[in-house]
Amino acid sequence: MDHHHDHSHEHKYSQGRFILVVVLNVIITMAEYIGGIISGSLALVSDAGHNLSDVISLILGYIGQKVSQHKPGKRYSFGLKRFEVLIALVNALALFVIGGYIIVEAVKRYVHAEPINPGVMLPVACIGLAGNVISMLVLYKSRDKNLNLKAAFLHLLYDAVSSIGVIITGLVLMVNNSWVILDVIVSVAIALMIVASSLDIIKSSVRIFLQGVPSRLNFDDVYKALLTIPGISSVHGLHIWSVDSNEVFLSCHLCIDKGDSYSNTDALITKINAMLEEKFNITHTTLQVEHSNLCSLNGSCCR
Repeated sequence: MDHHHDHSHEHKYSQGRFILVVVLNVIITMAEYIGGIISGSLALVSDAGHNLSDVISLILGYIGQKVSQHKPGKRYSFGLKRFEVLIALVNALALFVIGGYIIVEAVKRYVHAEPINPGVMLPVACIGLAGNVISMLVLYKSRDKNLNLKAAFLHLLYDAVSSIGVIITGLVLMVNNSWVILDVIVSVAIALMIVASSLDIIKSSVRIFLQGVPSRLNFDDVYKALLTIPGISSVHGLHIWSVDSNEVFLSCHLCIDKGDSYSNTDALITKINAMLEEKFNITHTTLQVEHSNLCSLNGSCCR
């Protein structure tokens, strides 16, 4: 009961910190967007777009995590684990559009330069940096608890870096207001960061949807490791995939010699599962043990 109480208390505490970070970033986004419009700084508007993407990421990530915890049933035998990936893909596509919009606006500003008021730009950028630093401190202790929190912390770190870029631009413009091209350069740099982040998420999401082998695993390494188990003569029909960003699944057919001492297949399966978990962190398996290659007799049943 004490453990359950501590876990519940920790969950409420994490939820409270999450809400605080979202509220802070909403305030930062509004301040930077309004400040960017008033000052004429595209870099500040870009930074606001970056912060907005963080707010969307935090909210959608939280929703995705909650829905993906839905228990397996007769209709969805895996539960709704992949919903988290769907949300990540939608979010990444939105980020890609935001990044593209900023680049288009930067090109327009390059062709038709507009005056910038650094007196408004600089203090607003400082507010943005302060908000990002506070948000990072709030999430620092729990940043490694799950992928959503880790991603949120990294996004805030990128935001802090882009805010520093905007502040440097503001300082330069305070000295020499003719260097408006620097505002365009910083805007493009922020946009490229957003696009790069979105492409990475899109790539990972599509890999999961297409049931590809998780990037952290090597198919041949797993295949060879299975053959090192005493009693296994061959492996076929090997499939490795994941349904979300964490859990990896494996299925295969294992041929053993008819005269092998492993007449107790439960012992063999237990040994294989222990090896897969220890070496590859694979904990969900479906293993078919055969004394002969049944698929070669009945057609391509394991493809």
